[in-house]
Amino acid sequence: MRSSAKPVFALIISPALLCVTAPLTSAATQYHESPQLAQLVKEGKLPAVEKRLPKEPLVIKPVEEVGQYGGTWRRIAIGPGDAGIISNRLSYENLVRWSPDGKTVVPNVAKSWEASKDGKSFTFHLRDGMKWSDGQPFTADDILFWYQDVLLNEELTPTFPTWLCTRGVPGKVEKVDTNTIRFSFAHPYGLFPMMLAGPVGGGITQYPKHYLKNFHPKYVPKAELEKAAKAAGFDLWYQFFWDRQSWQNPSCPRIWPWIPKRVPPSTPVVCERNPYYWKVDTKGNQLPYIDNISFDIVSDIETLNVKAVAGEVDMQLRHILWENYTLYMTNRKQGDYRVLKWTSAEGSNALLMFNLNDKDPVLRKLIEDRRFRIALSQAINRDEINEICYLGMGEPRQAAVIKESPYYEEEFAKAYAQYDPARANKILDEMGLMKRDKEGFRLRPDGKTLSLTIEYAPVFGPWRDVVAMVKKYWETVGVKTIVKEESRDLFSPRAMAGDLDVGVWTMDRCFTPLIEMLYWMPIEGGTPPSTGIQYWRWYRTRGKEGEKPPAEIQKIYELYDKIIEAIDDSERIRLAKEIMRINAENIWNIGLVGGLPHIVIVKNNFRNVPEKAISDWLQLTPGNTAPEQYFIKKK
Repeated sequence: MRSSAKPVFALIISPALLCVTAPLTSAATQYHESPQLAQLVKEGKLPAVEKRLPKEPLVIKPVEEVGQYGGTWRRIAIGPGDAGIISNRLSYENLVRWSPDGKTVVPNVAKSWEASKDGKSFTFHLRDGMKWSDGQPFTADDILFWYQDVLLNEELTPTFPTWLCTRGVPGKVEKVDTNTIRFSFAHPYGLFPMMLAGPVGGGITQYPKHYLKNFHPKYVPKAELEKAAKAAGFDLWYQFFWDRQSWQNPSCPRIWPWIPKRVPPSTPVVCERNPYYWKVDTKGNQLPYIDNISFDIVSDIETLNVKAVAGEVDMQLRHILWENYTLYMTNRKQGDYRVLKWTSAEGSNALLMFNLNDKDPVLRKLIEDRRFRIALSQAINRDEINEICYLGMGEPRQAAVIKESPYYEEEFAKAYAQYDPARANKILDEMGLMKRDKEGFRLRPDGKTLSLTIEYAPVFGPWRDVVAMVKKYWETVGVKTIVKEESRDLFSPRAMAGDLDVGVWTMDRCFTPLIEMLYWMPIEGGTPPSTGIQYWRWYRTRGKEGEKPPAEIQKIYELYDKIIEAIDDSERIRLAKEIMRINAENIWNIGLVGGLPHIVIVKNNFRNVPEKAISDWLQLTPGNTAPEQYFIKKK
């Protein structure tokens, strides 16, 4: 079945405000380029634009109007590494990508694709004549290099990526011809196009063979390569390879709209337009419109937000704190900007994540008891948290996908989210936790004080205040609560090791969650934290390692296996809702407040930024809104 823009699931949202791909208009009889590049062509330093574009460039319909060339997009990064979003969120160049409204997976680097009827193979057709930023052809050989020489090289890739496996069996990639590549799997993989549209799919198109082969032992004698690596300051050849492939290497060719030119430790970080970028607007104008992106480097988020309020950024949502919404609105005239509220894919800004494999055996038994989790959920006053911690801007709710998701049901968002401390107390009493210590806290079955420790890193919200309120609610029903705030560097390894009782993280990925089911099944992780290391290992190794989970968790793993293989969209939605239903019945994670907007600061003369969009890591926002068609309007 041919799939040039195959719907992935139905979603009702107004597309009028969103950027979409479109055909060239009849008026576009020839291609055009920026004055900057036209001058280089005139000087003989670049080929004509027609020779730089593929035979079938991707055509982007601007959100508001055909843009004007020129200018620098000013952004702010927290530390030099933060500018690395040029490699994904500002350069969303996967084989396929999500449409801005998240409704479909659409062509991108691949102009079209076909899936076999059994869902085991996917054939992608690349754009004939597409080029890297140095003018060399981008072909199936580059993707084959990524597969054969990077993924299958154990020094570069010690563990084959699980997302490219079905039932643990690695998939295969083969070159059909110069512009055709085929992925084949041992079992059906209906979810594969969605996976490719997400973050994991971005790496496939970032390995120019003609350049990177110079740092690979298959193409250069290893002794010679090791010598070059040491001369560059590296102990091993593969460290040198990754350095050369990194976004911080300006010499590595890219297919992005802007390519790094000034990189850390130099500041500001500057990215310049790619003269071989392979997209045009509906009038045949080569994109991007904007000449450069400049990242001012600051040390902390507070400084970033002060600069944003002062009008020193042209367009940014990264690190723009919604808590400052009133401040942004008050200063928008003085700062000459507008404030947009995109739909955040957070089911809960702060999510309480229980460790079902807690290392304390008595506490683990309590945590694994569904009644205990329900009691703690109903002990929380979400309305009060919303008003005090979130300025009343959110929606008190349970851990659930957002309303815009095709997997949403109202009952999931309301499950055991009602504030009912009397009910919570009754449940805990019925569990046999009636005895209390001298301070009034309940005693565990072994006679020790029932105490839970909540650990968090204050990263994505007012979590210090939120956790303080949760502590108050839980202690009101007799569960002593210890709060530990940690740096992210400390929190993550503790979470990965399963050393937490309850960890806090943001519940993002709640719009198209199937490609990263971090919050719907017990996992092993750092951010978000581990919620069931032993269960996850049992699932990933098909019972060879870890510990067999309870029936309800086994059921979730089984359903997800079916989702991965499902070819039919309606069947995939049915299975996903069943997972959501089981989660709502068991409350393995406790949600608090979601529905918060993602605030975007946009200068008034910075145009083609949609008024509405879904914002999430899985959509690589703002990549899903096509930043290549943003432009700076001259007054």
